[in-house]
Amino acid sequence: MNAIKYIEKEYPETANAFKNIQKEQYKTFCMKQMDYGPSNIAMGTQLNTVADLRLSKVGLIVRMNDKVQRLINLVIKNNREAQNEPAIDAFKDLSVYGIIAQIVDIGKWGK
Repeated sequence: MNAIKYIEKEYPETANAFKNIQKEQYKTFCMKQMDYGPSNIAMGTQLNTVADLRLSKVGLIVRMNDKVQRLINLVIKNNREAQNEPAIDAFKDLSVYGIIAQIVDIGKWGK
């Protein structure tokens, strides 16, 4: 049996929630990219060289580390609610940054 069919049959609520979250994150991604443009991820480069790609990935790692450190502080160290945006927002950002890193890696960012 195909993995997608299996999960959708055995865990339909999980599968639907996953799809709905992806749609919402895509919408948020598009709105943010309208504001930021592609050069924030490209770190002002054209992503034409190995060094440019590495710089972009390092920038993504730094952004992701910021989110992980925020979650560690809120959830593990202090076990408290955030004072600004909810901790779940950091999880959302991490998942989108992971997709952005894959787009950078395959050479499709900003194209």
